[in-house]
Amino acid sequence: MERQVDNRIDELKNLILSMGGWVEKALEEAIEALTKQEVSRFAKVHEIEVKINEDHIIVDNACVGFLAKQGPVAKDLRLLISIIKINADLERMGDQCVNIAYTGKDLLSRPIVGSFDDIQKMSVIVRNMVRKALDSFVKEDEVLAREILLLDDEVDALKSKVFKEYTQHVKNHPMDVESALDLILIARNLERLGDHATNIAEDVIFVS
Repeated sequence: MERQVDNRIDELKNLILSMGGWVEKALEEAIEALTKQEVSRFAKVHEIEVKINEDHIIVDNACVGFLAKQGPVAKDLRLLISIIKINADLERMGDQCVNIAYTGKDLLSRPIVGSFDDIQKMSVIVRNMVRKALDSFVKEDEVLAREILLLDDEVDALKSKVFKEYTQHVKNHPMDVESALDLILIARNLERLGDHATNIAEDVIFVS
């Protein structure tokens, strides 16, 4: 016989998946606006963030109601705690996407410095991390969650590469300092997105 608790947990998981889908879309829009130099597309990131924030409130309220009415224990309680934490990580990921949009808009207002190749590589890995993190969460798959920790190392390495490259660039071309700093900030935002995906993976490992 199916437990009512299971139904409520499935509902919460679906809400988290919806929120994660919006995060992926926000990141995709932010990076494509940047790499294709389509400034108007940055506005879409802000629109998506509104949806992420709305989902965040819905999940928060649903978790509070679940705690009050169901009084979960043992694994159910651990899972609920992980949902609350994942909800917070996804909301912050939306904020990082907005940060990329703001910085990207500033960057495109000036002559382009260097290329976006490493930024694009980072974004592809991070989107994969988000997708895998949510998949591992829904399936409660610890093996898949651990794969995300390895991907985070790749993101960190690319961030360090961008930092070193543009720090050196500024030494040789001081007039490009603002654009170089913008690229470093975007790489930092992508690294933070990867860190939040890693947090989700660690929550999955905690529940498993």
